[in-house]
Amino acid sequence: MSKAKAAPEPVSDLKSHVGFWMRFVSNHVSQAFARKLVKSGVTVAEWVVLREMYGRQDVSPSKVADLTGMTRGAASKLIDRLVDKKLIHREECADDRRYQDIGLTASGVKLVPSLAALADRNDQELFNALTAAERQTLLAILKKLVQAHDLHKLPTQ
Repeated sequence: MSKAKAAPEPVSDLKSHVGFWMRFVSNHVSQAFARKLVKSGVTVAEWVVLREMYGRQDVSPSKVADLTGMTRGAASKLIDRLVDKKLIHREECADDRRYQDIGLTASGVKLVPSLAALADRNDQELFNALTAAERQTLLAILKKLVQAHDLHKLPTQ
């Protein structure tokens, strides 16, 4: 004697979710940009740090963490990598070695505009199917969601 199996509870289709499509597009945009960055030797996360530091005077690592929405540990690791790549310089305070200021090196300052041009081209390539008005509408909607949910962490992956 076999028991009748209960019918599975109905669930929404994965592709009916706005979040699915946002992540789908976001992943493709990020992966395309990461491929464009390979020749520069910089990762997307490192690009975010470099771009946030561009045009700023020397700042503390904690300020970089605040600007990027990263944890201090994650920011510190990225800063270490960028120091090793000679794109960021680090200066410890003479009074207290726990405090330090970091800034872009001349190489870092020179690199950021070319990477920004790659980011611009990546956006153009992936969003060229939209009219200028559609792009502005999409940006406005995404910014509205960011504000409504008080989102701060910058995407680095």
